[in-house]
This record gives sequence, C-alpha cells and structure tokens, in this order.
Amino acid sequence: MRSIDDFEALAIDGQPVALSAYKGQVMLIVNTASACGFTPQFAGLEQLHQSYAAQGLVVLGFPCNQFGSQDPGSNEDIGAFCQRNYGVSFTMMEKIKVNGDGAHPLYQWLTAEAPGILGSKAIKWNFTKFLVGKDGRVIKRYAPQDAPKKIAQDIEAALAA
Repeated sequence: MRSIDDFEALAIDGQPVALSAYKGQVMLIVNTASACGFTPQFAGLEQLHQSYAAQGLVVLGFPCNQFGSQDPGSNEDIGAFCQRNYGVSFTMMEKIKVNGDGAHPLYQWLTAEAPGILGSKAIKWNFTKFLVGKDGRVIKRYAPQDAPKKIAQDIEAALAA
C-alpha cells in the first residue's frame, strides 16, 4: 500500500470508512485517549478542525487503550465523552491498537512512513499525530507533547500545496 487512500477503518459507530473518501484533502491522524494527561488536546484538535475543515483539513481521532489503559470505555462511551467534554465534531474512529500484534494496518503504514526518534516505528504514547498531504503521503510525525496549535503552520503549508 503506497498511500493513505489504500486504507479503510471503522468510524466510532462501526460504519466502514474508506480513507480514499478524503482524497485530495490534508489529514491529521491522532491516536487519542480519554483519561490521559494529553486529553485536553481534544480542544486544540477541535480548534484545528473548526479553523481548517472548510479549506480541506480532515482530523481523524483513533482511540487507543494501549498506553496505561487510558481509554477503557466502549466506542459509545468514548464518543459521548469527547462530545460532552470537548465539543468534538471531527471524525472519531473505532478504538484500535496502534502497536504490536493486531496493530491496525493504517498505523503499521503510518509508522513505517514516518518513524519516530532514532527510527523507532512504535507509537510511544497517546496523541502521537501524523500529517498527511493531499497526495496521500505522510508529511510529518508529531510527538504527543506537540500541542495541536503548533501544527497549524504545517497544516497551512500542506493546504496551500
């Protein structure tokens, strides 16, 4: 698989989503958690969505419970939490694994395309972010501590490309 368009995932309501539906758009893909020190980043991600969706940004949140069991709830619980506490209106996907056996194929591809520090392919923690360009290729990987607002300049450049 050579581009994000080759992947499919399930939305938080269980409906299949072909990522090719976002062809020609810029995507910000984030593994999320509801009970993490970085959970307040949902507000910043929502701000990016509100600011740039009309220009072609798609934000996709992928809940994951692999780091400190910080997202143990059901997909329904997670969706309600995000809406209630952060007003999330960007697309939330079904809970997945991002590392190890059973890692979602999308995350296998993302981590191979944009390894972390020292070439590590593993996701280290919740709220690791991947920016994908209009061409379906990974532009950059961001660490969990990178606040969403710090990514805005890169998003603007990707949207302008």
